[in-house]
Amino acid sequence: MTQTHLSIDFSGSDLASRRAAAVTQFIATARRLVPDPEHATPTQLQAVARELEALGLQRELFPLAHFPVSDSNPAQVYRLSEEQNGHYALYLSAGLPGKAQPPHDHTTWAIIAGVQGVERNVFFARGKTDDPLRDTLQAETTADVSSGSSVVLSPTDVHTIELIGDEPGLHLHFYGRGLDRMPGRVVFETLQGGSFRTFAPPKSIRHALVTPAALKQALADGEEIAVLDVREAGVFAHRHILFAAPVPAWRIEQHIDRLVPRRGTRIVLVDGDGTLAHEAAAKLVRLGWSNVSVLDGGTDGWEAAGLEIFSGTNVPSKAFGEVIEHEKHTPWITSEELGTRVQRGDNLVVVDSRTPEEFAAFSLPFAHSLPGAELVYRIGEIAPDPDTLIVVNCAGRTRSIVGAQTLIDAGIPNQVVSLRNGTMDWLLTGRSLAHGRRTPLPEPSTATLATARERAASVARRAGVQPIDAAELARFESETAERTLYRFDVRTREEYEAGHLEGWRWAPGGQLVQATDEYAATRGARIVLADWDGVRALTTGAWLAQLGWEVFTYVPPALAALATGPEPVRVLASYAPAPQLSVQQTQALLEEGRATIFDVDSRSAFEKQHIAGARFAVPDRLVQFVQELPADSLIVLTSHDGVLARSVAAELAARTGREVRSITGGTAAWAAAGLALAQGDADVLTGDDDQWYSPYAHRDLALRNAGFQAYLDWELGLVAQLEREGWTGIRLLPAASA
Repeated sequence: MTQTHLSIDFSGSDLASRRAAAVTQFIATARRLVPDPEHATPTQLQAVARELEALGLQRELFPLAHFPVSDSNPAQVYRLSEEQNGHYALYLSAGLPGKAQPPHDHTTWAIIAGVQGVERNVFFARGKTDDPLRDTLQAETTADVSSGSSVVLSPTDVHTIELIGDEPGLHLHFYGRGLDRMPGRVVFETLQGGSFRTFAPPKSIRHALVTPAALKQALADGEEIAVLDVREAGVFAHRHILFAAPVPAWRIEQHIDRLVPRRGTRIVLVDGDGTLAHEAAAKLVRLGWSNVSVLDGGTDGWEAAGLEIFSGTNVPSKAFGEVIEHEKHTPWITSEELGTRVQRGDNLVVVDSRTPEEFAAFSLPFAHSLPGAELVYRIGEIAPDPDTLIVVNCAGRTRSIVGAQTLIDAGIPNQVVSLRNGTMDWLLTGRSLAHGRRTPLPEPSTATLATARERAASVARRAGVQPIDAAELARFESETAERTLYRFDVRTREEYEAGHLEGWRWAPGGQLVQATDEYAATRGARIVLADWDGVRALTTGAWLAQLGWEVFTYVPPALAALATGPEPVRVLASYAPAPQLSVQQTQALLEEGRATIFDVDSRSAFEKQHIAGARFAVPDRLVQFVQELPADSLIVLTSHDGVLARSVAAELAARTGREVRSITGGTAAWAAAGLALAQGDADVLTGDDDQWYSPYAHRDLALRNAGFQAYLDWELGLVAQLEREGWTGIRLLPAASA
């Protein structure tokens, strides 16, 4: 029977979320009052000014701690909202007493309203002279803007501003176009006029800050939050916050719509020291995410506050595996004992719970490929004899432990153990692996499927996984403006591509548990898993629930309409697209020496195969490399399929003013055309910035083994780190009652 779930707005009750809601409401009202921002009338703007005054009167929403200024930085502009085309741009101007701006115009309408402090505006009449580069100014009126008051400026009005009195100033500035969309605005050299020049927008437009202490509290308040680390994944992996998901700033357009689908989600952006995150925040605000803050001081600030720093990738999931072994005492077997028992011909089977692709790369020579979500579903066909010992392995520890405990919690009659330290230990003890193997996934018989369903249902029920029907799913879908909803299909790639529910994402169950942060970045969200067989969604859901997620399962109707093919990926655009080149055009430019080509996708893929002559660089380091090239050199970017390169090319062109192109179809199209390819790492410019370098990649055995040991020591140390971290949301289910 379907349970009834309360509808709760998870948009956030904290100060940043309440401010975001108020700003969103103001922008909606302004859009209604001024439907055409390029042709706003004085009457329309006066109506908006009253609304902006009302927003400013909510002074508690704009604390100085969120919008700081200091003696070293006495004036700062903070972006609150801005549309992608630059319209309806709202900023908070913060400053210490005495902050002033010389006479200037805006080339668009502007409204200024007070929050705190007094901003004195002096308005000038502008007169022409015989010199087209010099105009006169005559002061006409003065208006002091404080809480509850405002001024409205036309595109041609010239004014000065100065913070008077003893109180720091906070003032809302609302423009018809964003500050970087006013290329023709001018500033005068004196109050009497004279020569004037165009001037650029502020060098640094920042976004509201959140302190480490406030973020720590927010992570445990039960409301939705997405903490996104905007550094490249390899940099992130060296030191980061436990619950931060890596979403590199130059790759946001590819990932954000899937990872944080709800535009009102409370988002906190993190980087190393608080600099890169503001660039990423500008993107998100313009793309429509309305509740974006930046961690004050970044990861450095978090550590300075005495909070725990983690290293590695997919840390919450890997730490979860260590907690399972620590608290549930998951049994294990050593490589030595397993090798002896295999050689002796004991009654045992070894199942590898990694993905089929990882299994094909390397595996124990006698193992079966059985990814994590498939274990309960198919184990009855691989080990039908209850006396057979089942050994679960992976490359390290996590999926061995989780896989073994999955079978134990499901109550299968066999003895189950994990391979202690996985294939790393197998190699460390002098053994070898097989490469290129693929083993078929056996289909469960009617009898074994019925048993598997009973076992999966029992575990899911004890973990709190809740089944929902079509009506409840429809309600969840109708509430996505208030509560994030992730819908995942956890079957194999082949099953998903053969037919899945429209709009549902593919996340093979084992990987969804192993790398949850790569699929769902919003903590506190709802997760619904499509339950096609009564087993895989339930076992996956049970682990996600124990990781702290609210999980539901939905059984698709027998005659459901299905979509086929790979999961579609929606790529957003932050910049006007740069022109593209065909592979033939690119080849001609390279042969003529007129182009420099950079691969921006993946170092590991680059080392395996790349366009001859290309260099690899992570996107956020490209600007420095481009600056070193001759001004007449065309910059060409490539990625595997060209999608990322197209997005990066647009941003690089906008940031540098250089001529930048991307290759249609990317490196894959180049290879398909039979053009020259190369291998190796000789032209890698940015080290391991884009990835956590796997010890398996070392050719030197001493380096490889040292890497293995360091990795295993790191995993074993995660339990102690979690104890120092405090709240994690993990809640392991008790053992089944006898």
